[in-house]
Amino acid sequence: MNRIFASLILSLAACGGSPLDPGSGNQGGMGTNTLLVNGSAIATPRIANATAETDFNTEFNIRVSLNNVPVQTGTVTLKSRYVNVPLTWNNNNNNQGRWEGMAAGYDVAYELDVTNGTDSVTGVIVDGPDIHTITAPTAGATLDATTMFVVSWARANPADEAQFEVGDGNGIVVPDTGSYSVAPGSLKTDQTQARTNTVRLTRTNRTTPSGAVTGSMFSVGVSNELDVVAAPCATCQN
Repeated sequence: MNRIFASLILSLAACGGSPLDPGSGNQGGMGTNTLLVNGSAIATPRIANATAETDFNTEFNIRVSLNNVPVQTGTVTLKSRYVNVPLTWNNNNNNQGRWEGMAAGYDVAYELDVTNGTDSVTGVIVDGPDIHTITAPTAGATLDATTMFVVSWARANPADEAQFEVGDGNGIVVPDTGSYSVAPGSLKTDQTQARTNTVRLTRTNRTTPSGAVTGSMFSVGVSNELDVVAAPCATCQN
């Protein structure tokens, strides 16, 4: 069943909408208050400056522990309007593994359910950020690494957090106001030739699961990106 047809059926069948409809808000869910649950659903684009939900893949990563011991059994599931994804335990060779999975598309709102015997955290919903697009600089623009430049983006509603990255630098948290002034020297450069840098912005919403122990968190984020070109810079150090 394709997404358009599924959406039409849901619209006709629903009365008052679904808690997994975008814009319905977060829900803390319920649980036994015994599990520590931390994780995320992060959507990344398959094309530059993606605009449609179907242009993304969403990766799920959830850590669960009971009395400081990683939970490796039971079930961990992420679902949305369109998918229901059972996650798989990955030990990561260090006994500090996590539950992982992936789904095509970005459905905005996701529900997390965790069960392990008599312990559970269920019905935790995060209404994720709307898809943003980067409006400046334009894809392929040539920039001078020695001067400041402004990154701007279009979005409908502010997210709980925005994180900006450029080149291979570490991400920094910025206000989700729709623009950010990038300091000189942020672009990676070569002395004699142009160098491609990826400009990336990730926006995230989160909630605290009501039925989990203190320190738990579940978040949903969406990333978008495009490439720009740093002009050759004989005096730059990076």
